[in-house]
Amino acid sequence: MTFILDPRLHNDTIPVGNNERHLLLMMNDSRYPWFIVVPAINGVSEWFDLSLDAQQQLHQDCVQLGACVKQAFGCEKINIAALGNIVRQMHVHVIGRSIQDPAWPGPVWGHSPAVAYTDDQAQVTKSRLLAIRDLPFHP
Repeated sequence: MTFILDPRLHNDTIPVGNNERHLLLMMNDSRYPWFIVVPAINGVSEWFDLSLDAQQQLHQDCVQLGACVKQAFGCEKINIAALGNIVRQMHVHVIGRSIQDPAWPGPVWGHSPAVAYTDDQAQVTKSRLLAIRDLPFHP
């Protein structure tokens, strides 16, 4: 069966890359280096729906992605969260935060409407992340 990405994730994000286990997406909000990791498994909505091995792989990829986001964008803090209240498909947000961002120190969710990337801005942001040697994803 072909993997199907939730329509809301498809509409709200920009593809960045993948690995053999996960998709890497970028939230289409130019105010934050905000990335989303999605296990490429249909029907998964909770961490515990994944096998123990898949849970560990997801955790490892998200932690490593967080370190890469911090390195690429010089963030003061990395937020890693899996909420899924609106989009049930299992996905994990990895968000670089800084004291200059508009939502600081509060959460980015519901703060204000997203500011979409221009094509050039999206390419620059993706390139900065993809240039990090330890990134566990490829374009």
